[in-house]
Amino acid sequence: MNASKELRIGLIGTGFMGRTHSNGYKRVGDFFPKLAYRPVLQAVCSRNLEKVTDFAQQWGYASVETDWQALIARDDIDAIDICTPNEWHAEIALAAAAAGKMILCEKPLARTLSEAEAMVAAVEKAGVRNTVWYNYRRLPAVTLAKQIIDSGQLGRIFHYRANFLQDWTINANLSQGGGNWRMDVASAGSGVTGDLLAHCIDTALWLNGSIRDVSAVTETFIKERVHEQTGELTAVGIDDACLFHCHFENGSLGLFESTRYARGHKALYTFEINGEHASIRWDLHDLNRLEYFDHRDASALRGWRSIHVTDGEHPYLSQWWVPGLGLGYEHSFVHQVADFLKSLETDEPCHPTFLDALQTQRVCQAVLDSAATRSWQNTGIHEAVQ
Repeated sequence: MNASKELRIGLIGTGFMGRTHSNGYKRVGDFFPKLAYRPVLQAVCSRNLEKVTDFAQQWGYASVETDWQALIARDDIDAIDICTPNEWHAEIALAAAAAGKMILCEKPLARTLSEAEAMVAAVEKAGVRNTVWYNYRRLPAVTLAKQIIDSGQLGRIFHYRANFLQDWTINANLSQGGGNWRMDVASAGSGVTGDLLAHCIDTALWLNGSIRDVSAVTETFIKERVHEQTGELTAVGIDDACLFHCHFENGSLGLFESTRYARGHKALYTFEINGEHASIRWDLHDLNRLEYFDHRDASALRGWRSIHVTDGEHPYLSQWWVPGLGLGYEHSFVHQVADFLKSLETDEPCHPTFLDALQTQRVCQAVLDSAATRSWQNTGIHEAVQ
């Protein structure tokens, strides 16, 4: 067997997502050994030299940079992985595309629809490989749900409902900006809509097809917070909570909720899909299980069944442990790395691409516009995300 080809990674950002991506790169070859490409941790970039040096030593990167433009300019980097706050996604992606680099970008694609459109135009013009880290698609139970839906077992879909609940911002003394960039609209673009609902929307578009229009409500419960960079009490521009309902192109109805003000919830992400013949539901807190109800079962046996998604026949599981031993959150990133490497081998896109993520951005923008105008808003998308 020929030696695998190197894919030299330049990672920008050393926070939480930088760790998850790095773990994916380091583990993928251990469990997906037959891939034609293997990631090489060539360089990592962050503005703080001490911090980035420590990160490089911990995770095994060969070198460090403190200027992302210098990283992109290097000849020994094949792919740029963007793990920065949202405000940097567009600028870095445009520069990386112009330099002919592959791009792996954290979600959401950008702060705004216009930034996302520019990013899509840039990668299409440059013809560079690209993907966005909507990692929940790669959990085996969620991928199994996709396979069940695509097989037609649910029949006509009537309802899709999802929520993503947290409680970490229920604190009037919590600042915005700096380390809390998700609380700063200039850095994040939006609050729970772009941070949490974007995950729900991406999964929904993938599983159930395009969303035609939305009607939304948002709320910011604490109107002012101290900004870390100025020390001044400043108006809060992000949404703390968002509710919306929608029409899918397939005729089904959608109901979505996200908040950072649900006391007792740290990361409750669930979805349920109700079809003509059957229903499925999934809960991130029990991520190795998919619940399934089929009305075609004999009436005496009819009821919700719990599928423990750990068998070798289930998505991705043939590469891991024996049946009954579950995977965790981190494995979704290993799977995304594996799928990206496989896409280089097969010369096919690795979904979700920037174009796919643009459709999620369109829905997010329609949600924010709907809440601001108290009116139904069209999303402007008409095709299912791949």
